[in-house]
Amino acid sequence: MSPTSRAPRIVVIGAGAAGMMAAAVASRRQCNVTLLEKNRKTGVKILMSGGTRCNLTHDTDARGITEAFGHAKRFLQPSVGKFTPTEVIEHFTRLGVATKREATGKIFPLSNRALDVRDALHRDMIDAGVRLEMESPVQSIRRSDTGEWIVATRSPKGEHELVADRVIVTAGGRSWPGCGTTGDAYEWLEGLGHTIVRTRPALVPLVGGTDATRGLSGLTLDDVVAEVHDNATASSKRPLVRRRASWLFTHFGFSGPAAMDVSGMMTAADSIRDRRLQLDLVPDVAESELREMFSRRSGSSAKQTVASMISAWLPSRLVNEVAVACGARTEGGDKPLAEFSAASLNQLIEHLKRWKLPVHDSRGFAKAEVTAGGVSLKDVDPRTMHSRRVDGLYIAGEVLDVDGWIGGYNFQAAFSTGRAAAIAASEPISETPESK
Repeated sequence: MSPTSRAPRIVVIGAGAAGMMAAAVASRRQCNVTLLEKNRKTGVKILMSGGTRCNLTHDTDARGITEAFGHAKRFLQPSVGKFTPTEVIEHFTRLGVATKREATGKIFPLSNRALDVRDALHRDMIDAGVRLEMESPVQSIRRSDTGEWIVATRSPKGEHELVADRVIVTAGGRSWPGCGTTGDAYEWLEGLGHTIVRTRPALVPLVGGTDATRGLSGLTLDDVVAEVHDNATASSKRPLVRRRASWLFTHFGFSGPAAMDVSGMMTAADSIRDRRLQLDLVPDVAESELREMFSRRSGSSAKQTVASMISAWLPSRLVNEVAVACGARTEGGDKPLAEFSAASLNQLIEHLKRWKLPVHDSRGFAKAEVTAGGVSLKDVDPRTMHSRRVDGLYIAGEVLDVDGWIGGYNFQAAFSTGRAAAIAASEPISETPESK
């Protein structure tokens, strides 16, 4: 730092994954950092995530992470490219959190304790010299006549204002509002000229199904392909989103990674009923192969029942649902292939490869793991997270219009964007004799 420059005073708003990362990085770069958190403890969503195990990133490279974010892919490339999954794992290792890779590629703490992840981030920022103010919800942020930032907050000790050269907003979205993420920052940021893309639940269980699917409650399918289509387009059109993962039938509808990953595309519609959800129950078996198998009408194959054939791929509870739906199982018993009609075969193929499942709602923000929508990416520099609307303001984490697949992708984005914002915000401030 030159004699004519000084380290900036920085206020970080929100002590989640992005905020604690940003605060620690900025403070270690010699900045005077205050972190404001509305809750009584830091990292509340971290503690709840991954079934209290915290899936902190994914075993892939930077490109593999950004592919999970759809329209935000290009926006995230600079920040994730400079703080990759490998570097996140190395960072936590240095903080004393050993990690492990699970078969799905998800990275968890070896201890299976989200508390260890939260505590490591918390300890790191405190050790770095961050001043932490808990139970301090921000009421407003504004620029003074001299160009400084005034952050108004309210704590148990009363209302007060902090003066800063730069502000980093990492206040989160609206998912899991019980954690304090109630979308407070959208109003301040909109007031400062930012566009707020309509917010909606993502990575959220879906409500719907039929009596038959609800009867399958608790059943998990390890490998399906879920697709979402626009009902206004022909069925031959490409899906809006396609994800291959496990699937869970519930008493209210559908959950599990595949359902959660496509849920954001469902909630993106003006009406969720404008979207069509369908499943491929046997993604490793081509439709042509199925038709050939079920069209055999001679020899030993003709004596096989349809139900026994599909039981090679599906659990017994689902075999019954599929067999009954296509007429392969009746009160008279299971039909052999020789008695299976062409019309029934078509029904069977549709059920196995394009099973359409009605969805009429989601479980909402209360059960959503992330928020889709938020601050428009057009308003933020992807290299620095600096606002394009107002100087000295940086925006990172879930408050941005970014939402990715389940599996540690969203935490990775939070860490990477939080770090990028901190590095940019911590650049020294040049001082002229008049400004001293």
